[in-house]
Amino acid sequence: MTGQSLDDRRTIPPGGVIGIMGGGQLGRMTALAAAELGYRCHVFCPEKDGPTEQVAAAATIAAYDDGAALDAFASAVDVVTFEFENVPHESVQRLAGRVPVRPGWNVLRVSQDRLVEKRFIEQAGVPVTRFAEVTGLESLAAALAEIGPPAVLKTTRMGYDGKGQVMVKPSTDPAEAWAQMGGAVGILEGFVDFDCEVSVVVARGPDGATSHFEPVRNVHRDHILHTTTAPAGLAPETGAAAVDAALRIATALDVVGLLAVEMFVVRDGRVLVNEIAPRPHNSGHWTIDACACSQFEQFVRAVCGLPLGDSARHSDAVMTNLIGDEVSDWPALLAEPGACLHLYGKAEARPGRKMGHVTRLALKSGPRDG
Repeated sequence: MTGQSLDDRRTIPPGGVIGIMGGGQLGRMTALAAAELGYRCHVFCPEKDGPTEQVAAAATIAAYDDGAALDAFASAVDVVTFEFENVPHESVQRLAGRVPVRPGWNVLRVSQDRLVEKRFIEQAGVPVTRFAEVTGLESLAAALAEIGPPAVLKTTRMGYDGKGQVMVKPSTDPAEAWAQMGGAVGILEGFVDFDCEVSVVVARGPDGATSHFEPVRNVHRDHILHTTTAPAGLAPETGAAAVDAALRIATALDVVGLLAVEMFVVRDGRVLVNEIAPRPHNSGHWTIDACACSQFEQFVRAVCGLPLGDSARHSDAVMTNLIGDEVSDWPALLAEPGACLHLYGKAEARPGRKMGHVTRLALKSGPRDG
């Protein structure tokens, strides 16, 4: 299953133009990595002066469903990729008829819908958290009788960093939870009594070659990633299971680019997949400073068909997101030994908004997990 309308698996040599759908910080860091390899980036997004546009060689500012703008964009680039999932897959499908799109539009279609995503992962033979489709109060009651509470009710589409998600406890009124979720269709996921949350970022090239960054341990605060720690400190068999799950999903999806897989490690050591993202991921930011080849350079290599880089960790790392006003600590962070500061160029520090991150490095200790 490729999902490609046009993709001869050719290499895009340095000097080419990479089209990026989406204008956030992931596109910004991708464009910076691309420039180091001799590529130019052309961003397509609705908002002016976004983080990606500030560092890109060219920008198309238009709605994602603007057909004329999409066609002109396709004619101006050599390959297209995306830096977040909420680009209409129909628009990416249109681009795929004119220029190689990596990963393919079908990867985007699967990852945009939590129900489709969960079912796909199950079909790939990878364990997932318990879930059920919910279309109204009656089906929510049936799902709660089967799965929980406690459980988490989520919208099937859109939603990130805790948006569109409601924790359903035994005392929760199902009608209030349904109204708070705010969608026509939802997914109820069983609450997991986990030991820790981990993620694995996998790179896969047009030729099917793969490389992975080691599993990392993630801690969330108010539903937003707070810290990522590498190494994760997992038992070897647990780390290997996490890597195997990520590689299985990337291969089943025929991803060309990056795939981030978020997982729960339960008390008995089993790994259950929670979510996937076919792009660079917040939990991979530590690789910029702690690996010879960052997730962003690896993304560029994969999308352009270059040999994949060395993903080994050369330093221990703890990445901390800077949310909202936390970015005002930048003077102290710049003065802190061993701290690597990355700011995203966003003008307004709103509550819950990712403004940058800092990665603190230490001498490497221990082997990779998986």
